[in-house]
Amino acid sequence: MNRTDRLYAIAEELRRVGRGGTTGARLARAFEVSERTIKRDIAALQQTGAPIWAQAGPGGGYVLDGSASLPPVNFTHAQAVAVAVALAALPPGTPFAVDGAAARGKVWDALGPADRALAAELTRRVWFDTAERPDTAGSAGSSDTAGSSDTAEPGVLRAVEQALARRRVLAITYRSADGAVTRRSVEPILLAHAEHRWYLVAWCRSRTAVRWFRLARIEKADLTHEQYPPHEVAEVGAPPVGARPVSATGPGTG
Repeated sequence: MNRTDRLYAIAEELRRVGRGGTTGARLARAFEVSERTIKRDIAALQQTGAPIWAQAGPGGGYVLDGSASLPPVNFTHAQAVAVAVALAALPPGTPFAVDGAAARGKVWDALGPADRALAAELTRRVWFDTAERPDTAGSAGSSDTAGSSDTAEPGVLRAVEQALARRRVLAITYRSADGAVTRRSVEPILLAHAEHRWYLVAWCRSRTAVRWFRLARIEKADLTHEQYPPHEVAEVGAPPVGARPVSATGPGTG
């Protein structure tokens, strides 16, 4: 999240919590920055005229005047994609699916032309498995997943998201199924959800080929400053059975 988006998000969070306010430590955890950064952000908001008050003492924090009027809600392209992914994950027959589709449309309508184009491109590069299958990821006899977590670290997820959106080379530390750990530089092409797991599909410079990296096995991911020419989705081949781009899915569709 860039600083402009974070400033607006902080103001929205203060408005949401109401008169009770919230602490700098909580805001720092929520936005994955330091408390010092939050203090600077609050000062910047105050300089723009936002009526934010600091409460001193134990349990003190920041409070936004309830009478404050903020501009209409804005969404970033990444937030729009997050809504699309969440709706794509809804199984067939989900209650309120029609309202979910309407909400997605409103989010898209709120985007500016540039963000809408970015969101459209990103949703082409997120595949989601819409087929209903029994979840056997933790079943006995599965040597690949037994006793291991299939949840990626938040820092890894953020780096992967930014690398894909900004076409930046990603330096990853990857642990294979047999436990071997390698360090690789990759060029993200898309994210794929298949058989209840998330994968980063990328051009691996070490192997000079497209490779699927299970997100939960990426132990570390560092966003570099190097940009790479965009890869066509066709380089990956056809999606797994039951999977399709989020741009082509809707809530409750199979």
